[in-house]
Amino acid sequence: MSERTRVLVLNAGSSSVKYQLIDMLDGTRPASGLVERIGEAGGRLVHTPQTGGRRETLQAFPDHTAALKAVAEELAADGLGLDSPELAAIGHRVVHGGKRFTEPTVVTDDVLKEIRRLIPVAPLHNPANITGIEVVRALRPDLPQVAVFDTAFHASMPEYSARYAIDKAVADEHRVRRYGFHGTSHQYVSRATARLLGKDPAEVNVIVLHLGNGASASAVSGGRCVDTSMGLTPLEGLVMGTRSGDIDAGVVFHLHRVGGLSVDEIDDLLNRRSGLRGLCGDNDMREIMRRADEGDADARLAFDSYVHRLRKYIGGYYAVLGRVDAIAFTAGVGENAAPVRAAATAGLTELGIAVDPELNSVRSGEARIISPAYARVAVAVVPTDEELEIARQAFALVHQEPAETAGPADPSLPLPSESPEEPRSEG
Repeated sequence: MSERTRVLVLNAGSSSVKYQLIDMLDGTRPASGLVERIGEAGGRLVHTPQTGGRRETLQAFPDHTAALKAVAEELAADGLGLDSPELAAIGHRVVHGGKRFTEPTVVTDDVLKEIRRLIPVAPLHNPANITGIEVVRALRPDLPQVAVFDTAFHASMPEYSARYAIDKAVADEHRVRRYGFHGTSHQYVSRATARLLGKDPAEVNVIVLHLGNGASASAVSGGRCVDTSMGLTPLEGLVMGTRSGDIDAGVVFHLHRVGGLSVDEIDDLLNRRSGLRGLCGDNDMREIMRRADEGDADARLAFDSYVHRLRKYIGGYYAVLGRVDAIAFTAGVGENAAPVRAAATAGLTELGIAVDPELNSVRSGEARIISPAYARVAVAVVPTDEELEIARQAFALVHQEPAETAGPADPSLPLPSESPEEPRSEG
């Protein structure tokens, strides 16, 4: 293998940049960090080298260009700069790849042009992703820049899953279909769940529940996504931190015609003032559970609504798959909120689904089974690692090898899971 064994993973969100430098020989993270509040007065950069000595910089970052240049400087200060001879590629998380991008793709001018063309269906994220690519291309033009798309894993859905039942010509003209998101997480977790069961991913049917501030479910059959809860945008599906999830489209017309709300106001309502926050004023699941335990009726309603939607999707995807080998909980809420896991699977013993209370109560950063031995369906907690998945795919593309064999099977230094209340930049 070449001495170029490291991949820098960049996740440029609408107002933040997350980054990790990953060594594909052993999964170690020589450095990681976050720039947040880009474009605001109180910007912050937190840089954590593997050697220790976490550094925090408080300053304004007027745009993503300034933020990414600051990241490059922090890496360089530790001898890990963009000119490092160990760098094999830079992997960029790109939220929306439309129908064209169904695999990791080396960035060219034509690829950038197409990602830009998709901005109308990802207006908050694709522009930031593009900026991240452009800045790093300018800083290191000789290095392969690989775009890894959130939507790519879901491209395997059959047309009857991906299509909405609206006029086909109108849908095609405006690219209206189910794309799905959190794809790198669903791909990583479904494969890791198969390993946990000691089976080949091609033999396993898994329901993946990615539960963070943004939340989505997927039905994965033999390593391929056959259905997912998010749609044209990340608004559809589960009840989320601030998003409504599934809703009668007529509500939009009613709010406009009867309530007098503008389209932008309705957009803001459904994306930022709905979900858990809309029901109880809070989108921190820990706080909601605390309030519900103390008898707060609004918090109890929010929790019950959240769980009810989860159960509907578990049952629905059980029917879609026909046979379910495992249900995997992941991301901040999925990995940390034992009461959510217990409530979402309660009363499903006729489907072969059960959770062992003692196993469920254990807090661990490791992938683990929390169902009793007699359960027909394994219920698992599987920490996600989207950055490693992006690095794998980028490294595999550069080296022309299968992504599942690129780099370590499991990272030797897994990062802490996302906290339940922490918003994710995927939307």
